[in-house]
Amino acid sequence: MATFDRNNSTRYGMAGSHANAAAFDAGLRAYMLRVYNYMAVGVTITGVLALLTSMMATTTDPSMAAAQMGNTLLTSLGVALYGSPLKWVVMLAPLGFVFFLSARINKMSASAAQMTFWAFAALMGVSLSSIFIVYTGNSIARVFFISAASFGALSLFGYTTKKDLSAWGSFLFMGLIGIIIASVVNLFLASSALQFAISVVGVLVFAGLTAYDTQQIKEMYAAVDDSEVAGKKAIMGALRLYLDFINLFMMLLSLFGNRE
Repeated sequence: MATFDRNNSTRYGMAGSHANAAAFDAGLRAYMLRVYNYMAVGVTITGVLALLTSMMATTTDPSMAAAQMGNTLLTSLGVALYGSPLKWVVMLAPLGFVFFLSARINKMSASAAQMTFWAFAALMGVSLSSIFIVYTGNSIARVFFISAASFGALSLFGYTTKKDLSAWGSFLFMGLIGIIIASVVNLFLASSALQFAISVVGVLVFAGLTAYDTQQIKEMYAAVDDSEVAGKKAIMGALRLYLDFINLFMMLLSLFGNRE
């Protein structure tokens, strides 16, 4: 009888272990799905706002044009966004949102963090609206789908690989700093050769960051987190993947987009 009880206890212990593992896996999948959903909504908001802003900033009616940029007629809104000092505010404001959200996330509620992320995505859309003036709509759509497919494959690799990608972190961070410095320098040089080099290196860096960040976000999950903490982690994870995707898209667009 004692032996029977001991065997049952062992069997129940193993079953409990399997149940815990199954619960952890289910929780992890739900958490990652939440991250991807937030990111997808953010990208959608950015795309819609970019398109709407571009439509309001440009016109085909000469009588409504306030200025001309290349072959594009700008409305008064377009002049303000693309031809006045306001353009620097629009360009730099999303960066300010990233720093604000990263610094204040622990003091914010999950709902406030979520609204801040949506506001950031909307402002990023306004900032990126100029791509519809620089590049053709067909090439933007083509590069977007290429970026989405590449991002999906890279993120899946980061999620499923058993290899520890943490060693990539310092290398990718240094590459990111190099891209930022080179991009600032090229604002003054306007060198097409340097821009090409930045885009090539940028594709490699953000491809690596997509896999690296996915693995890091996955490892952030903890089954003991309450809904508030889990929500904040999901927002920050979505922000990281959103930035990886947008930057990967912009680098590929610079390489393969057809200019107007």
